[in-house]
Amino acid sequence: MATYLYRLGKLSFRRRRLVLALWLAVIAALGAGAFTLHGPTADTFEIPGTEAQEAQDLLAARFPQAGAGNAQARVVFAAPPGAVLTDDRAAIEQTVAALRTGAQVANVTDPLQAVNQAGTVAYAQVTYKVEPPALTDADREALTGAGDAARAAGLTVEVGGDALQTPVEVGIGEVIGFGIAAVVLLITFGSLVAAGLPLLTAVFGVAGAVAGVQIVSGFVDLGSNTLILALMLGLAVAIDYALFIVSRYRHELASGRTPAEAAGHATGTAGSAVTFAGLTVVIALAALAVVNIPFLTQMGLAAAGAVVVAVVIALTLLPALLGFAGTRVTGSRRIFKAAPAGRRWAQQVTRRPVLWTLASVLSLLVIAIPALDLRLGLPGDNVAGTDTTQRKAYDLLAEGFGPGFNGPLVVVVDAAGAEQAAATVRGLPDVAMVTPPAVNPAGDTAIIQVIPASGPDDEKTTDLVHAIRDHDLMVTGLTAVNIDISSRVGDALGPYLAVIVVLAFLLLMLLFRSVLVPVKAIAGFLLSVVATFGAVVAVFQWGWLADVFGVASTGPIVSMIPVLLIGIVFGLAMDYEVFLVSRMREEHVHGAGPTDSVVNGFAHGARVVTAAAIIMISVFAGFVLAPDPTIKSIGFALAAAILFDAFIVRMTLVPAVMTLLGRRAWSLPRWLDRALPDVDVEGERLRTPQPAGPASPEEPELAGAIR
Repeated sequence: MATYLYRLGKLSFRRRRLVLALWLAVIAALGAGAFTLHGPTADTFEIPGTEAQEAQDLLAARFPQAGAGNAQARVVFAAPPGAVLTDDRAAIEQTVAALRTGAQVANVTDPLQAVNQAGTVAYAQVTYKVEPPALTDADREALTGAGDAARAAGLTVEVGGDALQTPVEVGIGEVIGFGIAAVVLLITFGSLVAAGLPLLTAVFGVAGAVAGVQIVSGFVDLGSNTLILALMLGLAVAIDYALFIVSRYRHELASGRTPAEAAGHATGTAGSAVTFAGLTVVIALAALAVVNIPFLTQMGLAAAGAVVVAVVIALTLLPALLGFAGTRVTGSRRIFKAAPAGRRWAQQVTRRPVLWTLASVLSLLVIAIPALDLRLGLPGDNVAGTDTTQRKAYDLLAEGFGPGFNGPLVVVVDAAGAEQAAATVRGLPDVAMVTPPAVNPAGDTAIIQVIPASGPDDEKTTDLVHAIRDHDLMVTGLTAVNIDISSRVGDALGPYLAVIVVLAFLLLMLLFRSVLVPVKAIAGFLLSVVATFGAVVAVFQWGWLADVFGVASTGPIVSMIPVLLIGIVFGLAMDYEVFLVSRMREEHVHGAGPTDSVVNGFAHGARVVTAAAIIMISVFAGFVLAPDPTIKSIGFALAAAILFDAFIVRMTLVPAVMTLLGRRAWSLPRWLDRALPDVDVEGERLRTPQPAGPASPEEPELAGAIR
């Protein structure tokens, strides 16, 4: 592999104008396609094959007038202290009239027919003709502004529901993360040119990936978080992959190679590591399809596509840009001459490997303790900021009608047995209210709304859903969907982990020609991910440091995050494993002893891995500033995962365990060694002279500049 990538890198270097022109043409074409073909995104949670989805599909077929899937809103009215809502009947009726004038409004219920027993809280249900993404800002402004007359009369009016959903957009946090990455690159390289190249390739990579996702959105219904995840991951890995290749290019220049040879060797060696690291990430993300939850599959495939684009750009466009930059990437030579702090750290760890192994493992296990209390849920108005109208509406309904009112269950039954079904449900524990059956125009199906006595995230509500289903009744609604998603995710975690672990084990065994190194890598990943779960629960569920991270409201962790986190963290953890251990493997192949190969390999890779980790943490942490709670929690989880994995597992546990393993780390049964193809990621074949090709006009001048 190293030989082929060497040739690709050298060709891209020499044909840099053509390569750059081709990439500009590709990005322009993708941009034009995204502008003309993109479609709206939505936050739909469809889970084929589950009871909640089957009931939802039946409801849509038998009750088309209900507008299943269309935008919904609840306008909540609360009387001032000492008053009741009937005192301001005219103001409420004026608000309802204003709501009905909305361009996309299909129906508005009478709030005075949905008043709590005290007469202090009521709500109007607003149903739209279209799905949430199709609503305009004007529609949402009309919804929130309709209550002005009631507010002027002294009533409290708040609005909740998915009609207020707005597309998730890139914010200042992402710009800050990009800026921090630029500073880290400048400090690492000591050269504006060298620091700018990874950022420039990242812009190309993100532009291509995001445009591709937008084109797909014109043909497939995509979730609003799909694009953000592709942006988040594509930006982080594009910078990191370019960082490793540029760093190796500078090293080759310092060794006396001409720029074209340096580009070829950098692409052949560091590029091989980039290829394997990217392939591992793609495997982990594409394997999300095993979970069989469409929106997770979409997010995984979109992010995997962004990683593929980042790898291809690193192997083709980056060498071309190095051709334009030449020796201007070298910057300050003291970076190569200074005694690396990484060597001193590696020597300290290898002197006491048992101590550092125990310290690393125990610290991660302690951080993981809160994960024992992990609870899953779906994002809703309950996790909105306490100062938002959605959260205020949610709280008013809970106070006025009980905690279960915000998590109603919809039971779908045959019309003939509807009354009996309603009576059965009324007799179950934890039921606050059961509405009379509503029969469809065809007279064959009825729906019954059940209000639990407990909140949507309470285990008693989960027990109630199972109890209703035990009577052969179909249950749907957001709460039931959430329960089914949590169950599906839990059932799929085992097979999902097995798929990515087995595939990654085979890939790492092929890369490192070792059995123990892949086992160690996978064990380190498991420690990183459980520690990350612990940190996420502590902040977003328990509320520790909630103010620091801008967490407006605590609650269950979004159901999709654990499986999504496992896939992404596994891929990124293997990134650093490949980049760091491949240098150790290279030292071993070139004849260094066990401990020396660990120390020398670590010294070569530690500085750049540290910079890469800081950059990735900065990019992910930028998304913590996002207002959307799901994006915020994903950004925090990924930043924490990289922090734990890069600095505790890869930078401490890996050299300690590699020292304990000694030469056994690189052992492989002879029969297996003969069976596995030799991918030559260390670039051993590049030590032999390569066939000389035609030199570019700039090469003699650049070579002289180096000398």
